[in-house]
Amino acid sequence: MPRTEPQVLIDATAIPADRGGVGRYVDSLVAALDADGAHVSVVCQPRDGERYGTIAPGARVVPIAESVASRTARLTWEQTSLPVLAHRLGVDVVHSPHYTMPLGSRAATVVTVHDATFFTDPTLHSTIKAHFFRNWSRLALRSAARCVVPSEATATELAAVTRVRPGSLDVIPHGVDTTRFHVPVQRDVRRAREHIGLGAGPYLAFLGALEPRKNVPALIRGFARAVAGRADRPALVLAGQPGWDGEVARALDEVPHRIRVIRAGYLPYEVLPGLLGGAEVVAYPSLGEGFGLPVLEAMACGACVLTTARLALPEVGGDAVAYCGVGPDDIAGSMTELLDDPGRRAMLAAAAERRAKEFTWAFSAERHRESYDRAWRGE
Repeated sequence: MPRTEPQVLIDATAIPADRGGVGRYVDSLVAALDADGAHVSVVCQPRDGERYGTIAPGARVVPIAESVASRTARLTWEQTSLPVLAHRLGVDVVHSPHYTMPLGSRAATVVTVHDATFFTDPTLHSTIKAHFFRNWSRLALRSAARCVVPSEATATELAAVTRVRPGSLDVIPHGVDTTRFHVPVQRDVRRAREHIGLGAGPYLAFLGALEPRKNVPALIRGFARAVAGRADRPALVLAGQPGWDGEVARALDEVPHRIRVIRAGYLPYEVLPGLLGGAEVVAYPSLGEGFGLPVLEAMACGACVLTTARLALPEVGGDAVAYCGVGPDDIAGSMTELLDDPGRRAMLAAAAERRAKEFTWAFSAERHRESYDRAWRGE
């Protein structure tokens, strides 16, 4: 009997051990596809074999033997070994979830392009990284059977700066993993405070990589101005991987000694609901996002979120978050308004929790399955 849906291989080998946004996208998508009954295989690095076996027990998990520790090694493996593996496994579609894709695959290819800022604002990225991802985005948009993007804003930008084949983009929003990101109870908040060394005082939080696009120096300077004269002066917690933004250190050096800014670094999942949901405000003044998963995750934790109206962020936040400009004074003014208005903070937190429920990985998985089917059928 002929198959009615494709066999799909998802390439998870590019996912780092510390799960950033792309890692959370791939993990959550694989789990949701498996729960939805999709015929999925996952190729991954050896360290992730047990993880995918646990979150997707019905999937075929294939840890690779080769070392792909560097970008060059992984790209070489992708172009040489992945097509052979896909053919051996008999899959119909290969999903490459992070810009690059095997150019010699006999199977139809679906690729995810997460944002267009490598084209529209390349100074937000390192020169080498911007060049690499611009080239691969062009190749993917030209060569893949289907291209998944997480927002209408990303689709619009890509259409403006690249030669997108008409009808080849599938806009599929991310979901939020509510088993990990949820409104915390008091012990969750207490655990987060103890883990970070916060003590009992109020605080604001940021979650994301400390890279130029996240606008962290402006956040630090805006925060310092907003709290300088307050009697109930909160701390600022910066949670996330250190990036290549040297301006962060300079901004921290400018902060007066009486104002507390904590660089918490990468935090384990179990700490994040308490961190985000326990904050007076979660601030994410990004210069532009292809989606904005940290904003959605903070919303799911019942946080009052302050972000910008750049690119896809309004698609995520809607009317359930507060918006500000990207400069320190703009951030300071919006922070001050929220800190002075606990009623508005509570209203936004409740609205954010409700809106976050509209973004599910089950829906995202369903839409990805439609994209796989279109690729398989050559539509």
